[in-house]
Amino acid sequence: MVKDVLVRTSVSDHIAVVTIDNPRTRNALNAAVTDGIVDALGHLEGGETRVVVLRAAPGASVWSAGHDISELPTSGRDPLPYSDPLERALRAVRRFPSPIIAMVHGSVWGGAFDLVLSCDLVVADETATFAITPANLGLPYNTAGLLHFLGRLPQNLVKEMFFTAAPIDAEQAQRWLVVNHVVASAELESFTMALAATMVPKAPLAIAVLKEQLRVLTDYQPVAAEVYERVQGLRRHAYDSEDYEEGVAAFLERRTPIFKGR
Repeated sequence: MVKDVLVRTSVSDHIAVVTIDNPRTRNALNAAVTDGIVDALGHLEGGETRVVVLRAAPGASVWSAGHDISELPTSGRDPLPYSDPLERALRAVRRFPSPIIAMVHGSVWGGAFDLVLSCDLVVADETATFAITPANLGLPYNTAGLLHFLGRLPQNLVKEMFFTAAPIDAEQAQRWLVVNHVVASAELESFTMALAATMVPKAPLAIAVLKEQLRVLTDYQPVAAEVYERVQGLRRHAYDSEDYEEGVAAFLERRTPIFKGR
């Protein structure tokens, strides 16, 4: 039996295209997919690649449904620890030495929004929408992930998106600088590849240093140990709750959760 290839990579003229292709789960970021992204970037690093384009397979109406909910731990375990496969993929994207462009057609949900924001540039078409949805599950988002959002978006928008779990469309996303460019669907691929091509002849070592400088300056926000422990305690109270168990169960059973605040 041939194992499905959930993440494909092609390289041409120093531009690598990494394609997520898991239609059975609406491109959910399960361990196999996120490990595929990490492996793809690992193979590309140190080679001739100057730019990476991260995309969903052509024709997908959902760019990614986000973290695979069936893989989230329950029973009092932190659902988003440092070792979580999606967290590893986010770090790989942010630390990859060459620019990574997210090319977005369709809807982006939950942890996939974090993945898009972890890319260096975002090009989307008019079908793109973006939502961050842990409140639908009773899931306390981790501190690193919140810092990713706070590093890119105004705090009032971060609060609205997390509190309501409502999506924003491509026009709103461009207005809030979530995306660099919004183009027509028919032009999405050609525009993105042309943008990538403008970076190919530039000095790769200088770009790698600039990317790492920007990552360090934005990622490493000082948090006092006492504050971090308090935040972790608050998160633990949420993921130990009946609400979190109910949120995950309701999602898997395809029903509306009933949260009771306990």
